[in-house]
Amino acid sequence: MNFSPILIVPGERKSIFFEIFFKSLKLKSISSPLVLICDKKNLDKEKKKYRFNKYIEEIKLDQISHKKFYKKKIYLINIKYLSSKYYVQECFRVAFKIIKKGYAYKLINGPINKTKTLNKKYLGVTEFVAKNFKQDKFAMLIYNKNLSVCPVTTHLPLNLVAKKITKKTIKEKIIIINDFYKKILGFKPKIAVLGLNPHCESILKFNEDEEIIGPVVRFFKNKINIKGPFSADTIFQKNNRKKFDIIVGMYHDQVLTPIKTIFEYDAINITIGLPFLRVTPDHGPNEKMIGKNISNPMSLIRSLEFLDIR
Repeated sequence: MNFSPILIVPGERKSIFFEIFFKSLKLKSISSPLVLICDKKNLDKEKKKYRFNKYIEEIKLDQISHKKFYKKKIYLINIKYLSSKYYVQECFRVAFKIIKKGYAYKLINGPINKTKTLNKKYLGVTEFVAKNFKQDKFAMLIYNKNLSVCPVTTHLPLNLVAKKITKKTIKEKIIIINDFYKKILGFKPKIAVLGLNPHCESILKFNEDEEIIGPVVRFFKNKINIKGPFSADTIFQKNNRKKFDIIVGMYHDQVLTPIKTIFEYDAINITIGLPFLRVTPDHGPNEKMIGKNISNPMSLIRSLEFLDIR
């Protein structure tokens, strides 16, 4: 039987990815075939270091169209490492090619050094992936089955956030979120929207919460299950957050800081609005932890679990 594979771009050669990848497969049985897209020499080195003995079958890119993938097997497409500047981008290029040709629709990427790999051309990997699929409407969802968050702006310097908070942008994010929950997760979400300013108040003449965010929430009344704007300093209290499936914030740390405090590694990063499922563990390369074998694999386990049943 031919199973739909999960493509995996491990990311930076120097990261904790293979440590948590091997730990994940020892702790959790994943039915879907896994296709690693990375440098074979580095993979072999990591396998030896972490004593991972499961057989990995090497395949060629041109075999994908007629390859039969089998349950619980691991495959490798070898991308020879030539330079750090282009290596990760080449791994992504191969993954994107496979997806665009329709041979796979599920992708996990490991931690990426955004400054080094993206050369400051993109705010983050979310934007890099979306751009390669010509998607202008997308969103970053930090997902946990009990509560998720989505920032309207992502890796944007704080002094630029207010300029990017528009009715159009917020509406697009809410529609993308609502559609994802209905189509992929199978239910209509309860959405909370946060204000931009402390307590949704401002001493300035123009208050974004009253002029932009509030009208957007009212626009969706009787169309989407949505409420707000709420003050960010109290919405994450237990009795408040349990009323919602997702909290939409105006900027990155407004919602990522509390969600990571609540769930730590038990959350995943999903790029929603793409023509395929792209998931990544919700943490970075963690170079300070390389080789210590103490990194927590939970976020990668959740990423694999999420895609395994879809």
